[in-house]
This record gives sequence, C-alpha cells and structure tokens, in this order.
Amino acid sequence: MKKSILATVLFVSAFSASASEIAPSVEKQSCEKAVYPKSALMNEETGTVVLSILVGPDGAVVDSKVEKSSGSKALDKATQKIYSSCKFKPGAKDGKPQQAWTKLEYVWSLS
Repeated sequence: MKKSILATVLFVSAFSASASEIAPSVEKQSCEKAVYPKSALMNEETGTVVLSILVGPDGAVVDSKVEKSSGSKALDKATQKIYSSCKFKPGAKDGKPQQAWTKLEYVWSLS
C-alpha cells in the first residue's frame, strides 16, 4: 500500500493590541516546497510544529524558534527550513515597516 504525504500549513495570526500595529504575514508562494524528511518518513513520524518567526522590516526571516515541537527533531528542523526560505510582508507600526514576531503552525501527516 502506497502512503501519500500530506503537509498542511495553518497560519496563526498574532493578536495586536493596537489598531496601528500589523503583524507580519507570509507570502506562501515564496516558500520552499515542503519535503518530508526521509528519517521521519521511514519512522512514520507525524505532528504539528508551532514556530515563532522574527521578520525584519525588509520581510526576511531574522530568527525562528520552535514554540511547540512535533515530537520529531527532523520535522521541527524541516519546518524551520521551509519558513526560513519564505518572504514575508513585514509587520508595521503606524504604517512603517518594523521587525516583529509572528507564529505559524505546520502539520505533518501521512495519509
């Protein structure tokens, strides 16, 4: 029986306390294609990774950290790799681009 790979992206918007602040948002078409890590595939690992991503005023990823692990280091690292390749619409305060954190969730599933 052949298994298909399903990877789902869910975006978690950062709540802004002020109407003048806008959270960064990912430009999905700019992201590297998700590739299921071989070791995770062989071990049939699945899970959800929640990342915090620091986006610079130019829309580039400055830093990322795993907020919630999938339970698989391979899946966590692959998720960070995917999002580090993405371009973002930067966050803004009072209409000016600024460095800001945002959270993204990625679901790895075998089906």
